[in-house]
Amino acid sequence: MELERALSAEERDYGLSFADALHSCLGAAIISIGPDRFITCFNDHAERLTHLSATHALNQSFDRLPVALRDVIEEVFRTSRAIEGRHVHVRDGDLRVSAYPLTSAISDSPLKSYAKAPGKGIGVVLLAQDLAPVQKLENNMRQLDRLASVGALSASMAHEIKNAMVAVRTFVDLLIHENPDADLAPIVGREMRRIDSIVSQMLRLAGPARPTFASLRLHSLLDHALRLVQHQLEGKQIRSRRDFSARTDLVRGDEYQLQQAFLNLFFNAIEAMGAGGQLTVKTEMVSIPAGIRVSVCDTGVGIPPENLGRLFDAFFTTKQHGTGLGLPITRRIIQEHRGNITVESETAKGTAFHVVLPI
Repeated sequence: MELERALSAEERDYGLSFADALHSCLGAAIISIGPDRFITCFNDHAERLTHLSATHALNQSFDRLPVALRDVIEEVFRTSRAIEGRHVHVRDGDLRVSAYPLTSAISDSPLKSYAKAPGKGIGVVLLAQDLAPVQKLENNMRQLDRLASVGALSASMAHEIKNAMVAVRTFVDLLIHENPDADLAPIVGREMRRIDSIVSQMLRLAGPARPTFASLRLHSLLDHALRLVQHQLEGKQIRSRRDFSARTDLVRGDEYQLQQAFLNLFFNAIEAMGAGGQLTVKTEMVSIPAGIRVSVCDTGVGIPPENLGRLFDAFFTTKQHGTGLGLPITRRIIQEHRGNITVESETAKGTAFHVVLPI
């Protein structure tokens, strides 16, 4: 008995220090269950993954744990066999869990398990790891692979398009020179320069874009972009409404890039609507973050909730002949202008994209 008490004291001192290391160093949830089915260890990661506090979990029945974890623990108690690397769903996340039987009573020190205690049944130690960071990393790697492919493809395309544009631009410049008073001459010249700018930057995803910043009037830019889509609006009998309420519209940016970004949003809105729809473009001042907010709103079919989180992923599209590059390019342009873009949508009611640019 004296030896047993001395050994227990030594185990307790060593076990507590090791348990502290487990609590603070390991990136996994650690939950231990004693033979009496009560929780004896519950670290910080366990609190975050189960949304339970240690205060309300320790020394309580393991019935307080989420159902998926209870099922794993019950299986180990029933079979006395370890479970390794099982994927389970807990509330709003996926976990990888492992559970191991221990042939002794379990205290708040996981290391007490090596002290044999015959006749006291088994306990269970469960380790759980959140898979969300792993899944996010995998998604990012897939995205990088796709972007690398786009970079190589767009570089090749840009080279070929730029060569073909030489002849087209020469012919257009000649027509403008001979017909300087034609109504379309300024628009055609401007659009040719915009196309040349787009191609020169490898379709925006081929490499780091370097916008040429200058002071510009955002309201004038939006008016011009709306004129460019006027034919499409009339063809589908869609009304357009301007609500330029921002007290100032002077921003620094690349005129061609910003025009491309807003044209992408306009085209998406038009494609989402049928006859009788309405495209609304409005501006207003915002304080957080400080700047001017441009909202592009439509009355179209809306975006399903499950697709909202993927709208800005390269190659993701729900259109039959879409490329899935319009919105990723738009977001990149906005970010290069130190702005941000968000979206809100309701199925069958419409969608609104909000772009905030510093003034």
